[in-house]
Amino acid sequence: MKLENKVFIITGASSGIGKATAKKFAENGAKVVLTARSEGKLEDLKSEIEANGGSALVVEGDVTISEDIGMVVQQTLANFGTIHGIINNAGVMPLSYIENLKVDEWNMMVDVNIKGVLNGVAAVLPTFIENKGGHIINISSMAAHRYFPGGAIYCATKSAIKMFSEGLRQELAPKYGINVTSIEPGLVSTNLMSTITDEKILDMMKGMEDMTPLESEDIANAIFYAVTQPDRVNVNDVYVVPSEQQ
Repeated sequence: MKLENKVFIITGASSGIGKATAKKFAENGAKVVLTARSEGKLEDLKSEIEANGGSALVVEGDVTISEDIGMVVQQTLANFGTIHGIINNAGVMPLSYIENLKVDEWNMMVDVNIKGVLNGVAAVLPTFIENKGGHIINISSMAAHRYFPGGAIYCATKSAIKMFSEGLRQELAPKYGINVTSIEPGLVSTNLMSTITDEKILDMMKGMEDMTPLESEDIANAIFYAVTQPDRVNVNDVYVVPSEQQ
């Protein structure tokens, strides 16, 4: 499937994987709808995409607020008439040891990493069902497969997204032709770690500095692969990690 004139909503598009994916898709002819809480960064990305001949729409919003993502969908339909896919990319990773009881950070991960994805799916699903097709791409993680110190809550949220994606696929693909993909990266060079406040976790992370991480563009390429397969092909999971990561 070619992406020319296909319409994709990308959450968390202001940086990292979301930004790289928006640029990759726009370069290949897709119309990208950029959403995040940082309107200034989104406008900068929109300008960059349009300067290279692409098409982009900015709709500021918070994925944890269902009304916000509903407005993203409404404005997408108003501007482009339809939606072909959503990339639920927004996420946070304030790792901490459980005994430190950073409950506010636990709740933030549940709100963004799980509820944000649920809100995105709920907002686009009526359009996909009406169209008898569409593609839901959820950004899970290597953390869905294995626990690591300080990652109990984060791993739980990403495991939830991996299983939610499989449930979506089984319920929606046969009945409505809606494809669903869980993208599961290992260590990626993004600002995701900037949300960590636990000093012990930050010290542990220093031991990973010798590893060459994935770049956001690597994940954008993986997403591009999943969405450009023929409609008869559903890429269930893409599990991609740095060559040096165990």
